[in-house]
Amino acid sequence: MAGAQLHPGAWWLWSLSLGTAATRTTNPLLLTLLIATSAYVVATCRPDAPWARSYTAFVKLGLAVLLIRLVFAVALGSPVPGTHVIVTLPELPLPHWAQGIRLGGKVTAETLLFALYDGLRLATLLICVGAANSLANPTRLLKSLPGALYEMGVAVVVALTYAPHLIADVQRLRAARRLRGRPDKGIRGLLHVGLPVLEGALERSVALAAAMDARGYGRTADVPPRVRRTTAALTLGGLLGVCAGTYGLLTAEGGTYGLPVLLCGVVAALAGLRLGGRRSLRTRYRPDRWDARAWLVAGSGAAVAALLALAAARDPAALHPGVVPLVAPALPLWPAAAVLLGLLPAFISPAPRNPTPLNPALKEPS
Repeated sequence: MAGAQLHPGAWWLWSLSLGTAATRTTNPLLLTLLIATSAYVVATCRPDAPWARSYTAFVKLGLAVLLIRLVFAVALGSPVPGTHVIVTLPELPLPHWAQGIRLGGKVTAETLLFALYDGLRLATLLICVGAANSLANPTRLLKSLPGALYEMGVAVVVALTYAPHLIADVQRLRAARRLRGRPDKGIRGLLHVGLPVLEGALERSVALAAAMDARGYGRTADVPPRVRRTTAALTLGGLLGVCAGTYGLLTAEGGTYGLPVLLCGVVAALAGLRLGGRRSLRTRYRPDRWDARAWLVAGSGAAVAALLALAAARDPAALHPGVVPLVAPALPLWPAAAVLLGLLPAFISPAPRNPTPLNPALKEPS
């Protein structure tokens, strides 16, 4: 039954909360624990669908970001002072206007460790976003969006589903070339695979445009000009309030006005979205319900983010291990236990279901 499926918004809130928790620490042990948590939930709850196979691609992207961060630290240096020199590269002299930047020179262990911590944090954030792409059905998420965000949501869903379909096409074509005894790696294999992939993407885009036109995409209802102006003012003012309130919360000087401005901005933005939904003519067929399991999944991620933020405020040394002097990072116990709360969706979400064939006679005998 469709009601047994978890609301896609709960998966996105859970994943973004884990990503928020990753931004609050540079401890490699906690970051690795966050990656392991997301990987276990994805392995347990991911359905068998083309859009659900993008988690590995995000993991590879995170590893590439980590490697690039280390290469930049080696080639361009780092502001972190260090005494443990690993290797000394040839240094290129730069003009006086490029002071503060160097090419080559001494590479210290402190520099590499600082770059590793910083790159691992960004890689963890990307992997958490990849978990949301693998767990949440993008078309069902689009169906749950407010009417005012429908056009923007369609663009985002198309962008999010393009990468998984592209990866599936590449895997299918490489498997076909291997079965025919043709090379599927290297520059030659890439050239022979790239053209069919681009052709398939173009055909999919044309089919999507035809389907959207047949379903009346882009057609809106007539609303009075006064309502349009009020909607624009509330939405724009609300977004500016959210930005100003967030800035106030992140700075020490704005601690007094940050939260009230943020709350006022959220209320104004929600009111603008509510009014903007009058322009939408679409209806929802069997809308997804936000049930108790969705609250538990979203709440588990929010709890991880809140507890990591609290730990960063109370014990910053444990969540941000120093590199000068060199010290081995330690695993703080109660922040690590807080991260394990993110495993809750693996035990309460429905098990993934394999798609059933159209003809029961096509099923393989057990």
